[in-house]
Amino acid sequence: MPAHTERRPTGPDFPVHWPVLTRWTDNDMFGHLNNAVYYALFDTAINGWINTTVGIDPVTAPWLGVVAESGCQYFAELKFPDPLVVGLAVTRLGNSSVTYRLALFERDATEVAAVGHWVHVYVDRENRRPVPIPEAIRSLLEKARVE
Repeated sequence: MPAHTERRPTGPDFPVHWPVLTRWTDNDMFGHLNNAVYYALFDTAINGWINTTVGIDPVTAPWLGVVAESGCQYFAELKFPDPLVVGLAVTRLGNSSVTYRLALFERDATEVAAVGHWVHVYVDRENRRPVPIPEAIRSLLEKARVE
């Protein structure tokens, strides 16, 4: 989402708010979260939300949700040990893929520090060919869908 063409989203723009914790080692030499940590927190929130809500074991399921694309735009610094939240919204729900808009912000704040996007494609565990999103997951994703 280019900053110059759209307004910066806020917490209420995300139907799901997933609390995340940082670790001491997440801060880099500049005293804030390293940029790679944002991606790890996005991944943690997506998979934590799906796995705990739907109750599917991703290790034994016959399919995988693999990352096909990701990106992040940074607006403000975050650091350990601030309690953080990942905001999650589904912006596109296809047959075998889902696109998320994500945000990272301090737990009590509404202004986002970073906005990301993430595309998962569901594939067969053995042959790695696309498969339909499992129905239990699709139903959950619908609850976070935004226009």
